[in-house]
Amino acid sequence: MLSALRLLVFFTVFSVGAAYAAQTESHVVILVYHRFSDHVADSMTVRTQTFEAQLRLLKEYRYQIVPLRAVLVWLEDPSAVLPARVAVLTADDGHRSVYDVLLPIARKERLPVTLFVYPSAISNADYALSWEQTRALAQSGLFDIQSHTYWHPNFKHERERRSPSDYVRFVRQQLEMSRQRIEAHTRQPVDLLAWPFGIYDDQLMALASQERYVAAFSLDARPVRRGDSRLALPRFMIVEATGTKGFARLISDTAAGKQP
Repeated sequence: MLSALRLLVFFTVFSVGAAYAAQTESHVVILVYHRFSDHVADSMTVRTQTFEAQLRLLKEYRYQIVPLRAVLVWLEDPSAVLPARVAVLTADDGHRSVYDVLLPIARKERLPVTLFVYPSAISNADYALSWEQTRALAQSGLFDIQSHTYWHPNFKHERERRSPSDYVRFVRQQLEMSRQRIEAHTRQPVDLLAWPFGIYDDQLMALASQERYVAAFSLDARPVRRGDSRLALPRFMIVEATGTKGFARLISDTAAGKQP
């Protein structure tokens, strides 16, 4: 039986075909958030009211929020179509505010979200989700739980301090252990990766592919194009400083082909 999230992917990509068959290309932006709160605790926190205002702006600018998997189908299948303007919601790290703040909003608005976690923090760090909360997110049918490596290393620093062979072993362990731990706790497949700090290169992408990741995501701030490498797909990082005016400029300028 298909999960609710996979059914949503199927409906999004294939059921819109008749309505959008005439269009030549979709405009796709992937957004990444980290933490949510009623007040700004740090530079990576977005206030709840700011996030809700940004969701309203997406509707105002006629964006449809779709699952990340729907975009991956669109990238792989030339016959697949999406709405003219598409936004994808992702969240990195696995902060407990994803459960406390984002989950109720996602349930209310029926928002599909891809959550990239690093398992070393789950049920260990005081700021992080527990595995019970992570499973609840997965079981909601709205959240796809995926890898952010095992403990969020800076691969540039690790390469500098390790021998070439030790570095390769280290990267493989980060990718493999993360996938194994998430799959063991959620009972759902893990084949997507968010690069820590947005750091990637040809060697890292090759290792991710060898570890059976089918797509990976950077912090390159631009829309997704069909010719993009599947292992370095761009995302826009959204923080409180983005605000509503900055967010409106981002989604309007990129749709118009301008640099945000």
